[in-house]
Amino acid sequence: MFRHRLKALCALLVAGALSPNSFAADVNVAVAANFTAPLKAIAAEFEKDTGHRVIPAFGATGQLFAQINNGAPFEVFLSADDSTPAKLEQAGNSVPGSRFTYATGALVLWSAKPGYIDEQGAVLRQNGFKHLAMANPKAAPYGRAATQTLEKLGLSTRLKDKIVEGQSITQALQFVSTGNAELGFVALSQVYKDGKISSGSAWLVPDAYYQPIEQDALILSKGANNPAAKALTDYLKGPKAQAIIKSYGYKI
Repeated sequence: MFRHRLKALCALLVAGALSPNSFAADVNVAVAANFTAPLKAIAAEFEKDTGHRVIPAFGATGQLFAQINNGAPFEVFLSADDSTPAKLEQAGNSVPGSRFTYATGALVLWSAKPGYIDEQGAVLRQNGFKHLAMANPKAAPYGRAATQTLEKLGLSTRLKDKIVEGQSITQALQFVSTGNAELGFVALSQVYKDGKISSGSAWLVPDAYYQPIEQDALILSKGANNPAAKALTDYLKGPKAQAIIKSYGYKI
């Protein structure tokens, strides 16, 4: 009888040791600001499915890049472009072969006011507003895309004095949400959910007006020995994460 009980106890201990939560770990992730809402949704599912926990830090891609180069303890980087992760890869600051495109973003001109922006973006040429918000083009790829769009429309000089820059795309959105700017260029993912613009009015900027916003991820050197880092990047490629990403207006 004692022998049978001992075997049963050992079996329970082994089962517990082999359960996903037994190997759970935290992973520090630097996340481009435009991907804030999708990452929060993905992180919740990721923790339920794997037991691993995501510790995110959101910001402009350029700012996060500077922090990584200054020794910040990030283990995974979700960028808003493909060139910044490529620089880290070339500098040997990542796990070889870990870089991939997790989403392709879209730029939108948005106003918190319903009916303020028409479907062709003619409001820009009409120039009847006081402030146009966008992210800093030197730090945020979506800000760079906004600058390219104004150049394409031939409005860079005309609207120069009306532009207010946020340090990240999140701050640009706040300028418009609070009414400090009547309209602004933001990431589609910030104002889009489940097939529609969530509020206000918007013009989806044609892809041809700016360089493609291919957003790359990679495992940084500090995450080389953390199983949660590899698990997260694998999870981003899976069907559950991809469905969430698409629901925010990104292309896969």
